[in-house]
Amino acid sequence: MKPWLVLIGFLLLSFLAASVGAVYLPGEWYAGLVKPSWNPPNWVFGPVWTLLYFCIGLSGWLVWRRAGWRSAAPAFVVYGLQLVLNAAWSWLFFGLHLPGLAFLEIVVLWLSILATAVMFSRKSSSAALLLLPYLCWVGFAGALNLALWLLNR
Repeated sequence: MKPWLVLIGFLLLSFLAASVGAVYLPGEWYAGLVKPSWNPPNWVFGPVWTLLYFCIGLSGWLVWRRAGWRSAAPAFVVYGLQLVLNAAWSWLFFGLHLPGLAFLEIVVLWLSILATAVMFSRKSSSAALLLLPYLCWVGFAGALNLALWLLNR
């Protein structure tokens, strides 16, 4: 396989998860929520997530380049799981307006990102490091999700 085609595939897969977030936009429901003082302005989320999705795709590609599909198969299963969980959060929070369930789901997402980073670290330290900003941002998003849930019960 040509490495650049595989890179494009990883990036497309990553941004496929992002596309779910584009379907479930914050809208009026989110605008009406009581927010904590540390809630970032809405314009911050798009650029941050764009960079993170790029890093997620690049991370997967680096592991593929170093280890291949077979050698890293378990890591790629967890990698795929975290992408599915990433997409599901937008649906739960913005689509269904279920911040409590979304909070539980984002905890599982955070754990799956951590597991992916640990598994990737065994194949490529660079790939694992690329996931750390994602892990931190999802941790922040989880705290924000919890605050929104508690403030708007």
